[in-house]
Amino acid sequence: MGQPSGRPMEASLNDAQLLDTQRAFDSVAADYDGPRGNNELIQRMRTTLWDTVCHEVPAGSQLLDIGCGTGLDALEFAHRGYQVVATDWSPAMVGRTRSRAAVAGVESNVVAMHLGVQQLDQLQESFDGIYSNFGPLNCAPDLAAVAEQCARLLKPGGKLVFSAMGRICPWELGHYALRGRFRRASVRGTRGPAAVGMNKHTIWTYYYLPREFYRAFAGQFSLESYRALSLFMPPPYLVDRYRRRQHWYERLGRLDDKLGAFPLLRDMGDHFLIVMRRR
Repeated sequence: MGQPSGRPMEASLNDAQLLDTQRAFDSVAADYDGPRGNNELIQRMRTTLWDTVCHEVPAGSQLLDIGCGTGLDALEFAHRGYQVVATDWSPAMVGRTRSRAAVAGVESNVVAMHLGVQQLDQLQESFDGIYSNFGPLNCAPDLAAVAEQCARLLKPGGKLVFSAMGRICPWELGHYALRGRFRRASVRGTRGPAAVGMNKHTIWTYYYLPREFYRAFAGQFSLESYRALSLFMPPPYLVDRYRRRQHWYERLGRLDDKLGAFPLLRDMGDHFLIVMRRR
């Protein structure tokens, strides 16, 4: 038998769908580091990835950022002493990352490149760690091909730290089902790429269970750990609900911190955070 694929059996994303996704992110790049892309609930998940990368990869190491967005993660790691190659399929996002690095004075620590997740074969560097935050890998046409490139680019013993969108989000199911929007409530159950709207554009997205996601990497990587992100806390698009009762929701956040890595619970949530080690 061949290596199991990390995506469903339906056809991979085509060029037109990849361009749809690129245009969607181009259209929001100007304000994506504001409320649209970095509200309090997003920042909470973002900080978890930061701390995990710093725990898994020594400071001073070379990192690859897959899907860097406007560069918030890349700059944080630059300030923490890492060298970062930041890549994104959206040229507008890459431009925002370069501008942010210039303003912060960390251009020597952050190299931003217009490079999609499907184009990692164009990189020749070697890295101590690779990370990706908030689902760029959900937009990968072929996750198994990404795994092969990560294995090529990562030094033996190096770590992958990925935040990806999960298939089971209880908050999302409840939120949309209670409003009678059953098709929207079930979108994460789509087998194959789901069309998700953003700013009058379409993002083509695969959703995964953590173990389903890991299957694409199992041949070259060992699974170190995974945990739920925003399981008890609401997903980021419900930030207004969080702001109305912040102290109450922070209690739910503490449940995320304590219970998010427990069996069964770790398979749910808005995102999951997975750590893998190069064999």
